[in-house]
Amino acid sequence: MKDLPKQQWHHLAEEDVYNALKTDHQTGLTSSEVSERLSIFGENAISAQKPISPFKRFILQFHNPLIYILLVATLVTFFLKEYIDSAVIFGVVIINAIIGYLQEAKAEDAINSLKRMMSASASVIRDGKKISIEATQLVPGDLVLLASGDKVPADMRLVKCRDMQIDESALTGESVAVQKKCTRLEQDTVLGDRVNMAFAGTLVTYGGGMGIVTATGDDTETGKIADMISQAVSLDTPLTQKIHAFSKILLYVILGLAVITFIVGLLHGQDWVSTFMAAVALAVAAIPEGLPAVVTITLAIGVRRMALRNAIVRKLPAVETLGSTTIICSDKTGTLTENQMTVQKVFAGDQEYDLSGSGYQPEGEIKNGQGEALADLPEGLRLCLLAGTISNDSQLLQEDGLWKVQGDPTEGALIASAVKAGLAQEEQMQAYSRLDVIPFESDRQYMATLHQFDAEQNIIFLKGSLEQTLIRCRDALDQQGNSLALDRDKITQTAERFAAMGLRVLCIAMQKVPKDEQTFERFQQQEAAEQLTFIGLQAMIDPPRAEAIRAVDTCQKAGIAVKMITGDHALTARAIAEQIGINNPDPTADQHRVLTGKELAELSDHELLAEVEKVSVFARVAPEQKLKLVTALQAKKHVVAMTGDGVNDAPALKKADIGVAMGIAGTEVSKEAADMILTDDNFATIEGAVEEGRNVFDNLLKFITWILPTNMGQGMVIMVAILIGASLPVLPVQALWLNMTTAVFLGLMLAFEPREPGIMKRMPRDPNSPILSKEMVGRILSVSTLLLIGAFGLFKWALISGETEEVARTLAVTLFVVVQSVFLFNCRSLSVSLFKTPIFSNPWIWGGVGAMLVAQLLFIYTPVMNTLFQSAPLELAHWGMMLAYGVLVLFLVEIEKGIWRGIKARRSA
Repeated sequence: MKDLPKQQWHHLAEEDVYNALKTDHQTGLTSSEVSERLSIFGENAISAQKPISPFKRFILQFHNPLIYILLVATLVTFFLKEYIDSAVIFGVVIINAIIGYLQEAKAEDAINSLKRMMSASASVIRDGKKISIEATQLVPGDLVLLASGDKVPADMRLVKCRDMQIDESALTGESVAVQKKCTRLEQDTVLGDRVNMAFAGTLVTYGGGMGIVTATGDDTETGKIADMISQAVSLDTPLTQKIHAFSKILLYVILGLAVITFIVGLLHGQDWVSTFMAAVALAVAAIPEGLPAVVTITLAIGVRRMALRNAIVRKLPAVETLGSTTIICSDKTGTLTENQMTVQKVFAGDQEYDLSGSGYQPEGEIKNGQGEALADLPEGLRLCLLAGTISNDSQLLQEDGLWKVQGDPTEGALIASAVKAGLAQEEQMQAYSRLDVIPFESDRQYMATLHQFDAEQNIIFLKGSLEQTLIRCRDALDQQGNSLALDRDKITQTAERFAAMGLRVLCIAMQKVPKDEQTFERFQQQEAAEQLTFIGLQAMIDPPRAEAIRAVDTCQKAGIAVKMITGDHALTARAIAEQIGINNPDPTADQHRVLTGKELAELSDHELLAEVEKVSVFARVAPEQKLKLVTALQAKKHVVAMTGDGVNDAPALKKADIGVAMGIAGTEVSKEAADMILTDDNFATIEGAVEEGRNVFDNLLKFITWILPTNMGQGMVIMVAILIGASLPVLPVQALWLNMTTAVFLGLMLAFEPREPGIMKRMPRDPNSPILSKEMVGRILSVSTLLLIGAFGLFKWALISGETEEVARTLAVTLFVVVQSVFLFNCRSLSVSLFKTPIFSNPWIWGGVGAMLVAQLLFIYTPVMNTLFQSAPLELAHWGMMLAYGVLVLFLVEIEKGIWRGIKARRSA
């Protein structure tokens, strides 16, 4: 038993299963066998992932080149005895680390959620007795009894089925409960079609039966998913990757310039101590201390905006990641669709009808073939709808304004279709009292009910599969309810046409019987005879959300490919994809092609890479295949967003660049594995989040383009001064003042910049492109050069004019503030002219400029600040020169933007 082989349990005959697991048909396992197997296989529980200690997780927040720069700046300023500045910089580092620590998702929480999914107790047969035990004590070979409402405690091969239906949506993604059978299946049967198996964590919704435990704990399908979650490595987001690379480059450049400055100073014969301090000043000036804080705050603002649009972000960088997304892999059920079965077509009285409305909400119209709403209800149609609502064991209930089905989703759809015709279920149940019932069984494939009809007759209504219902019919009803010759070919063709549209078809028939016939005894005696009258067909589907159709169209126009990955059947998946408008990105490929899980299993890794971009619909997909698809897309350099709600989605959610879980229908496992949760389970919310993500990246790019000239300009000013042997125009402490105050009062205001028009008409950014384009690099260099010319020129002019060094340095520092303030308005759009940007669309900009002005006036005119920062009061004429230079910079930048617009226009032409 220790070497229990890995069997294809669904492929074995029942007797072979008993033999392989060494289990007795009647008495089950003995107590001694259970003890032995527990020692071999362990408890039926999912192993908890070894958690990262809180201290280690906190320390890891400092593992970033930009943080290294700030830590160096902290040490340098402390070495310079600028203790306040050192504390401020270190405070920024600590705040950034705390926020990252709190926002980081914990993978072990997802594993613990999976553990909670495992059933608490189980009914088993041991030593020939039926007993109830803790589910953790189950072992392979146990005989487990299942009843309606039970959570399946382990993976098992079913050996007895009594009308058993199991909701496997959390595991496979299929919206309809699976009808279970005990028959042997083909070896290559995919997980979603293994009807002779029951899987841990799924729910028995109808009937009952017995199974032999084939796997427990980590060996169950749920356990395998837990293992995939723990092994799936969360990738760095495009933003963190780019910031990381950018920070490393910045680190090397700053250190390189500082070393060069020190060497050049020594070659000029300058004192090594003062030269070293000048090199340190250059490093401090060039470090953008405010960058991590502003990045974090900008992302936090994006989080708040997304929350207002029903998207809760669990990891800050995920805000931007959506803006970089090139492919959205979406689950079908509940995300693209309503997750509510809806009757859309009825064939009755030899006529076809369309039903409007969506979901279980009992609102909508019935229209004839000409698209006209029915004024009167034909008798044939009335009986078809009546049969659907009273030959029915389910109910529609309204909770918190939402309509939900209590019972089978298919029966809920039949109730809603009847209400649209004015046939309320409760009233019809009272008018046609039920006398007897034949419950649905998988062998029969139908349900029948006997009702009181009128003073002289009772009536039998039967609903079920087309095959098992139509063979029992001898005639049909016309529109007026009169007998009509049965046209089997037309009915079959109509049903096949509905099925080709992805609709699930139910066939409905009736028989009027004498008043004294109160049971199904006579009917069952003649069950195989052609004794029924065909009433009609009701065809239903889980319909696409109207807003999802619009959102998919917007995403595709924005260059984002949408792929449907579902556990549902291929025909249904294709029909929904066509209705939603999901297109294959390759126009030369078959737009209606669907790849099934079985076909995926036959593809090699190389073949999968070749196919994954060509197909937009994947059906009957197993959990490990979802993970494989996401991995393949990432291998093709795509930024992948993955949506899901079930346990089966969790590994792929974690592996994707951004995992999006459903807040309403989602399992705790999927939520813990995801980066973002949709509170309304709506694909349209993803589109809104993509829009916000693009805006967040836009605003971060605007901030970086704005802040770098300050640091580069200061560095250039100090470097030029050393190269020519002049006094430093900006001291280290003044550089720190500039870097921190301008970042907070000015740069941060760009985080509040509203979305630019046409943001969802752009193509996604190339994930491999650098964070700064050639245009942005050119702008940073040009503005840095203008700052160098202005600040150094003003500094030298002041000294030549007889001003003190304190006044000259105050002029240089304040010029930086003035130029950065006007450049802020240039950066509100990196391409559109400032003069075409609504001047008051971002009031925070004006508030920031005002706050910066107040802070700088304190820097210049208060004695305390003069002492702390070695500044000095300025005259009115000084302000005139600085403002004039600021306006000059503003117009020069606008001219440069215009030149770039012209270049882009010529390229696009």
